[in-house]
Amino acid sequence: MIKYITYKKETLAIIVNSSYFKKKGINFFTSKKLTQQVAFMNHPKNYSIEPHLHKKVMRKIKTTTEVLIIINGILKINFYNKHKKFIFSKLAKAKDIVILLTGGHGFKIIKNCKFIEVKQGPYNEKEDKIKF
Repeated sequence: MIKYITYKKETLAIIVNSSYFKKKGINFFTSKKLTQQVAFMNHPKNYSIEPHLHKKVMRKIKTTTEVLIIINGILKINFYNKHKKFIFSKLAKAKDIVILLTGGHGFKIIKNCKFIEVKQGPYNEKEDKIKF
C-alpha cells in the first residue's frame, strides 16, 4: 500500500508499506516530475537489465528530498508546514520506505530503529538545513 501524506493539496511525503513489495516488474512510487525518483523492482530469475550508462544532464534542484528505508523498529515522523508549525505525525515500521518531499520534518524513535537515508548531494548541513 502507498500512502500519500498531504497538507493543503501539497504532498509532503509518500510512505510505502512493505505489503507493496509483492508487485512484479518496475514500479515507481514517485512521479516523473520529482527530483527524487524511487522505484521497487521485482524480476524473475534470468531476467536481464541491459548494461547502460547515465548521460551527464544538468538538473536544477531547488530543495533536498530524502528517502528513508526502515530496516527495523518504529520511527515516528513529525510533519511541519513551511512556517515551522507542527501539522501531524505518522509512523513508519520495519520494511517501509518513506519519501520526504516538502515541508519540515523531525523524528522520534518509538522502538529501536535502524534505517538508511538517501538524499541528493553534495550536501552541506550549514547551507541546506534550517533547524527549529
